[in-house]
Amino acid sequence: MSEKKHVRIETEYITLGQFLKLADVIQSGGMVKWFLEEHEVYVNGEPEDRRGRKLRNGDTVDAGEAGSFAVISTHE
Repeated sequence: MSEKKHVRIETEYITLGQFLKLADVIQSGGMVKWFLEEHEVYVNGEPEDRRGRKLRNGDTVDAGEAGSFAVISTHE
């Protein structure tokens, strides 16, 4: 199993769609719906297909072959 890549955000939360773009899983926001329909994505081990799902510090995202990620928030 590969190590999770840490992706830093500077806000309290980020949507799954924004996160996938920030993590370089997709190239544009317009690809989010397609990506979630065509790939299995898990947030904290649970299947997720809502691009508006809010991710917070400590959440994990598994996007299959695209990689596994951990959300790290620097928001105070």
